[in-house]
Amino acid sequence: MNAEILAVGTELLMGQIVNTNAQYISDKLNSIGINVYFHSVVGDNPKRLEESIKLALERSDLVVMTGGLGPTKDDITKEIASLVLKKKLVLHEDSYKRLKDFFSNLNREMTENNVKQAYLPVDGIVIPNNKGTAPGCIIEEKGKVTVILPGPPYEMRPMFDEVVLPYLQEKSNFKIVSKYIRTFWIGESKLEAILMDLIDNQDRVTIATYAKSGEVTIRLTCKSKTIDEGLKEIKPFEDEIIKRLGDSVYSTENEELEEVVAKLLIDNNLTISIAESCTGGLISSKLTSVSGISHVFDRGIISYSNNSKIENLGVDQSTINKYGAVSRQTAIEMADGIRKTSGCHFGLSVTGIAGPEGGSDQKPVGLVYLALSHDKETICKELNLFGDRERIRNAAVLHAFDLIRRQIGGIVIG
Repeated sequence: MNAEILAVGTELLMGQIVNTNAQYISDKLNSIGINVYFHSVVGDNPKRLEESIKLALERSDLVVMTGGLGPTKDDITKEIASLVLKKKLVLHEDSYKRLKDFFSNLNREMTENNVKQAYLPVDGIVIPNNKGTAPGCIIEEKGKVTVILPGPPYEMRPMFDEVVLPYLQEKSNFKIVSKYIRTFWIGESKLEAILMDLIDNQDRVTIATYAKSGEVTIRLTCKSKTIDEGLKEIKPFEDEIIKRLGDSVYSTENEELEEVVAKLLIDNNLTISIAESCTGGLISSKLTSVSGISHVFDRGIISYSNNSKIENLGVDQSTINKYGAVSRQTAIEMADGIRKTSGCHFGLSVTGIAGPEGGSDQKPVGLVYLALSHDKETICKELNLFGDRERIRNAAVLHAFDLIRRQIGGIVIG
């Protein structure tokens, strides 16, 4: 089965909203062996929407549409899709009741234009919306399947997962199984060279690499009748790749680096506090996005000014005067200071020049120092990063997590 994802909304074309739905749906369809060949976006224009739906149905077996199911006049997805499919829209009593209950529970009046959301194509499979007001539907006609879903991801995702995916799964005779190997600070070209013989000779198990900000993800994919069969075929390749890449691999479960670090801290009951200068709280923010981290994360201080480093972290004024705020010595005192103040197992610090201003010949933009303090020693790492301010800050965050990962795991710190 070949699929097309058609997103509806002028706001998408104007760049006001990012089309994350297409990525989410593509990933889900791929997991059950459905090929996604086209992503399309069309505005809230009846004629262009009609043409887009017709084209999608001509070239694809499955068309998944998102957006344009609301109560206003420019929400026209159902109306135009029903026109193309020659399906009459009828009031769906259960959806109408759910709609009235939704507004009643909020103690809000339901305006008349909301009723249009309860009109659905005749003979369609209704997809209840438990997070919002607009239900979706599945229409099967002449060997083609059209799925209509609301645009907000918060509403669309559970509807897709709970109704659409099981419905489509029954129509697929096989699964596409993937495993993801996540690596840090090994370039994509170097990684490819290490794996070139495997890539050149790939057959049933395909190997693809994706790079972003110092990370490279390797995706191993296999088409099989069951998930277990696919994983069994993938396993020898996974083991060989991990063997070759060594400690550059930080996850085989498609986890983010902060998730891996949080798990290491929690599982080993190791507490940590963080002092950030140039990253401005990004490390703490990433870490606290992981559920359960409150068991081990004590505090995070954004120590941006020299005065804050002295008052809040105990950095000596003479250290800053002699070596500067961006220096190995200052980073070490920052890490030692927050560890001693908090009484944690680890104290992590970062100080650097993120740019675009503030650099010099001696200390260029991209110079960053990370320090990790624990009871036996304080490790300090000098980084020379490149790119714009955002890239430098984000790279520093990843290096900070990698430093913690290596320290806890007993891995050599480069």
